[in-house]
Amino acid sequence: MSFDLSGCHLYGILDLGYVEPAKAVETTRAMLAGGVQILQLRAKKLPPPEILPLAQNLAPLCRAAGVPLILNDHPELVGPSGADGVHIGQDDQSVAEARRLVGPGKLVGLSTHSPAQARAAFEQKPDYIGFGPLFSTPTKPDYTPIGTADIAEIHRDAPLPIFCIGGIKLENLPQILAVGAQRVVLVSGILRAVDIPAYCSECLHFLREKLP
Repeated sequence: MSFDLSGCHLYGILDLGYVEPAKAVETTRAMLAGGVQILQLRAKKLPPPEILPLAQNLAPLCRAAGVPLILNDHPELVGPSGADGVHIGQDDQSVAEARRLVGPGKLVGLSTHSPAQARAAFEQKPDYIGFGPLFSTPTKPDYTPIGTADIAEIHRDAPLPIFCIGGIKLENLPQILAVGAQRVVLVSGILRAVDIPAYCSECLHFLREKLP
């Protein structure tokens, strides 16, 4: 299945630092019901043999919803799991190597943490980049927040979709969109919500209402 990310604005991460693996399917169903347009499985503390069956359970759910399933790290698991792509960091393999490992027709995303890294990423030609963390976040406690001052500059003439990430929640979406963001990644805001489908739906509605 091929995906056009140009119309995707709400990217949700199923982070198993917040959700027990046993609740991964239930939480994925809730996120998809709320309208998440890209879903990433992040399982930093699990070894690949434990990530694979989890991803295999989530892939059919995402496929039925028409939503790409992205694995955080582990490009070698994309094919066996039925996932649609991989997200890599600055210290991982190159975009080209990740593409070789995931195979044709799969998505590759890359994290960036500064304007310089974002511009360098454009040259590597991933399918999208993450830009952040904008604010302090328990998800990435070791990263210094970069703020919102560079968002407009990075989006100007960007050749690929940019998803802003880091401490983004429903309540600060107005602030982030006001300075030029077009796409956002949410983690704890979604996963700590009392009603995950309603929270995701409200975020997506706001994004569609405010973006051109």
